[in-house]
This record gives sequence, structure tokens and C-alpha cells, in this order.
Amino acid sequence: MKKMKKIRVGKVTLNCGTGKNQDKLVKALKLLKMISKREPVKCVTKKRIPVWGVRPGLPIGCKVTLRKKSAEELLKRLLEAVEFKLKPNCFDEHGNVNFGLKEYVDIAGMKYDPDIGVMGLQVCITLERPGFRVKKRRLIKRKVGKSHRIKREEAVEFMKKKFKVEVDTE
Repeated sequence: MKKMKKIRVGKVTLNCGTGKNQDKLVKALKLLKMISKREPVKCVTKKRIPVWGVRPGLPIGCKVTLRKKSAEELLKRLLEAVEFKLKPNCFDEHGNVNFGLKEYVDIAGMKYDPDIGVMGLQVCITLERPGFRVKKRRLIKRKVGKSHRIKREEAVEFMKKKFKVEVDTE
């Protein structure tokens, strides 16, 4: 395989959506800090949705992003929690992988914390190739060419080879 075509894990993002319940948000912040050993950030709304009781500036969730070695180490533990099995709809057309965990106690090394209770989280894995920096850099941003983008099939193959993940064909 050519050097520029090698796929790697760009980042792993863990997030918890809590809605307008601030008590649940405090628990989610504690949970993400306990899992990742990093300080999570609050996600605030930008729109007003009266039916849900949401207004601009109201924190409704939290997230934490991990990169490089810490991301891969945590990802192995998270995939172990789902028994290295993912559904085909966990992969999108741009090489991203998303899956959820219903309970954090399924993660290896995590013990039940009565302050947090039973809580789940969403895991988002962003895959990238060398050269993807051109779409994020400050000067002279460019689009990534079609042949260099990661397709769904390539993401599935990468996850199978690197992390020994089984993808159900259902």
C-alpha cells in the first residue's frame, strides 16, 4: 500500500447528550472525565426550540476528543465493550464510524459509580489519511480529492484489519 493511502485513526470523540437536565449534565461531565482522563467541554445550543424547552446558550451535552495514541488505546477498550462487533450502519460514506454504549460499566476497567448511576455514551471515530490536513489548515484551505477520500468499504476493511472488528451482514 502506498504511504499516502494508509488509513489511520484521526480522533475519537465521546459525547453524552443530556437535554436541558443540568443534574444529568454534571453526571455526564464526571463520566467522560473518568473514562478519558481529560476535561470534557459542554455543548451549548444555538437555536431556540420551545417544544423541547431549549434556548440559545443552554448547555445540553458534553464531549471530549482524544487523538493519537491515547485515542487508539481507549478505542480498543470501547470496542471490547461492544465485543468487537459493529453493524453496517455504524459506518458512513466518509470513513467515519459511530456506535453507542448503553452502560459505561461495560468498558474494561470501569467500575459502577453510584453518583453517576447508569448512563450511556456515543463514540465517534474519525478516520483519515496523510494529507487530510489541507481541509483544516488556516492558510489556503482545499478540498480533499475524490480518490483520496475514505469510502465505507475502506473504513470497514481498516477496522477489520487493525482492530479485528466483525461487521454483521444483517
